Amino acid sequence: MTDFKIPPPPGKPGRYGMTLRVRPERFEEYRRHHAAVWPGVLATISACHIRNYTIYHRDGVLFSHFEYWGDDFAADMKRMAADPTTQRWWALMEPMQQPYPDRAPGEWWSRMEEVFHHD
Repeated sequence: MTDFKIPPPPGKPGRYGMTLRVRPERFEEYRRHHAAVWPGVLATISACHIRNYTIYHRDGVLFSHFEYWGDDFAADMKRMAADPTTQRWWALMEPMQQPYPDRAPGEWWSRMEEVFHHD
């Protein structure tokens, strides 16, 4: 996938939008888990410089948006993926999710192109 990321101006976050499907028969379970995300998962998200992280749902489609305030997105994502608590969380979530078949190699959530933003 083409990297649609435009570097943010200094002092501004990078914004990321991603999408994924949720299995309809598992959505209520997915919602329950996200009403009580494990503290270790939240701590790792914060330690990896992610802020204002939100997941939306409509008709079986999940849309996530977050701001990245760090200096090395790839390194922070590797750090997150290496965290044992996050690995256990992902293992719990993955059977509830259905990634898009045309996602980029190595992606689970599919990156989206930002086409408009206004502060």
